[in-house]
Amino acid sequence: MKNNKANITIAVHDNLERALRQLKKKIEREGVVRDMKRVVYYEPPTQKRRKRLIRAIKQNWMRMAAAKQI
Repeated sequence: MKNNKANITIAVHDNLERALRQLKKKIEREGVVRDMKRVVYYEPPTQKRRKRLIRAIKQNWMRMAAAKQI
């Protein structure tokens, strides 16, 4: 288990809802929730490999779509 502490900071000026949305996006990009779930629940190695493969396939499709190759 990795022990990295992410320092996520959001400046709140006027709009609290906007700051909350920004915080949620940053947390999602950092993978904080995914890492927490991974620590809380046991996942067999076969499921880990399968999820990693599915994630790689989806990312490849997204890259191809962005480059308009499909």
